[in-house]
Amino acid sequence: MTGTKREKKNAIWRKIHALRFEDVKRWCVRRLPVLEWAPNYNWRADLVPDTVSGMMLAVQQVTQGLAFAVLSSVHPVFGLYGALFPAVIYAMFGMGRHVATGTFALTSLISANAVERLVPSVRNNFTTNNTSAVLGLSDFDMQRIGVAAAVSLLGGLIQVAMFVLHLGSATFLLTEPVISAMTTGAATHVVTSQVKHLLGMKMPYISGPLGFFYIYAYIFENIKSIQLEALLLSVLSIGVLVLVKELNEKFKNKIKVVLPIDLVWIIASSVASYSTDLKNSYGLDVVGHIPEGIPPPQPPPMNILPEIVTEAFSVALVGYVASLALARSSAKKFNYSMDDNQELLAHGLSNVIPSFFFCIPSAAAMGRTILLYSTGAKTQVACLISCILVLVVIYAIGPMLCWLPMCVLASIIVVGLKGMLMQFRDLKKYWNVDKIDWSIWVSTYVFTICFAANVGLLYGVVCTILIVVFRFPRATTLSLKQMKEAECRFKTETDSFEQNTLLSPVSNGNCHGESSLQQRTVERQTLIFDCSGLTLFDYTGIAVLTQIYTDSKKRNIDVLLANCKASLIKALKLNSRLESDNAVFFESVSSAVGAIQFNRNFCKLNEHTEV
Repeated sequence: MTGTKREKKNAIWRKIHALRFEDVKRWCVRRLPVLEWAPNYNWRADLVPDTVSGMMLAVQQVTQGLAFAVLSSVHPVFGLYGALFPAVIYAMFGMGRHVATGTFALTSLISANAVERLVPSVRNNFTTNNTSAVLGLSDFDMQRIGVAAAVSLLGGLIQVAMFVLHLGSATFLLTEPVISAMTTGAATHVVTSQVKHLLGMKMPYISGPLGFFYIYAYIFENIKSIQLEALLLSVLSIGVLVLVKELNEKFKNKIKVVLPIDLVWIIASSVASYSTDLKNSYGLDVVGHIPEGIPPPQPPPMNILPEIVTEAFSVALVGYVASLALARSSAKKFNYSMDDNQELLAHGLSNVIPSFFFCIPSAAAMGRTILLYSTGAKTQVACLISCILVLVVIYAIGPMLCWLPMCVLASIIVVGLKGMLMQFRDLKKYWNVDKIDWSIWVSTYVFTICFAANVGLLYGVVCTILIVVFRFPRATTLSLKQMKEAECRFKTETDSFEQNTLLSPVSNGNCHGESSLQQRTVERQTLIFDCSGLTLFDYTGIAVLTQIYTDSKKRNIDVLLANCKASLIKALKLNSRLESDNAVFFESVSSAVGAIQFNRNFCKLNEHTEV
């Protein structure tokens, strides 16, 4: 027995010694991406654009933080904390260089359900005069942020658990139509929740199934209670914000720095509100007292965790799905790799750790990502610079915003959701490619509107699984035929489809060498797809095929498509970069190979003629 134990101990020690330093380093870099990009940061080339982007991002983080905190039914100051801590955590653990984590409309709306249910607006035992020891806020405000922070904590733990179980690989079920419909429906819910502030109405919190329709029914029943001053200020705010943002987008190539209209309008409306005393003269709701500084960390109330499981799961799924879509878009646009599973860890920790600092649930937002695109951000340093400026606001500028009208904050929320609401335009491209994708989009949107974002997401995923199951038996698989050229199988990183291909390392006729007779023709490889097996395809398949075409072009590889059905050609031309490139379509593989051979011979003939 003693010898057996000794042998086991020796085996364990051998395994420990076998774990080399490089393996540990590689694991740390994989799980903490900041260790990879920070030492290689190009201070000379990237610092200036990152600084400019960080300043612009800080403006949006502050305005959205205040607005989404109100949306989450907590005091606005907690939105400033939510604009700070999650961004720092994600910059260390996340892989998206243009993903700015912070307060998010959809997760704020979900957490508001738990806040309003557990700490309703009818202040039973709490009054505004009953202040707590934290920031001088009322016990009522602290009760509410405790619930929101608990939702953030549990939602983050669920995301970390999904990371441990490697569920990031299951994201292939989250197709673009499902994500687009869910986020559009959730954005519609957010706009609806802000109508009361836009109109200056006093109304109870309404949620649950068909709550979307009950809200508008209540508004029409009490339409006489609309405050004309709030309505006019809301219309003016939305008009100014939309107009200036459109002008910024139109002239972004001609001006170095866009106008931060959100910040300018907040300052202007706060000054106007203070000067005219809108609160007392016209009865408009304002933000109120915003304390300065950051309180010491405190754990969320653990005793309510069993009561917020539904909201926590919704925050974990909806927040991750929306953030992952932006991270993928960023990686695709700027050509760098991304690990879906690592994003689960990054967003999980971005919810768990900040929950101890009175933060509401966080995720990436489309508006902030687009801002980083347009201002030329290079790395995650832009987010860290924005965090420094958010700290300045928390300690110095925040208390000056107490006169900001609530209808202005609601207007900022509505305008900030423009990008999501514009996804209605996706319906046209889905209809052109696959009517089933179109029907999934519409039905997922309806389910999201009638119930909630998590229900719509679940419905969309179930529909995707059923369609894959029923379509799969109808698909055909072809084997690679023997050809005279070099043959190989082209593999993609997606499971949407797999087609047999032919790689031909021959010239396509693009001859170079006009400046020198001795310069040899630069050979280009050609990739031929036999598309006869594509009996069924959807928008995701078309997007993958288009991405292969684009990536191959960047690598100096021509792509030819053979045996394409008319419907496939139409879908590709209507919904991809192939709309003007008829030279990529051929009736058969042999005709595609013949075209390659003809171009090669023509190129050689030109070379002999020059000689």
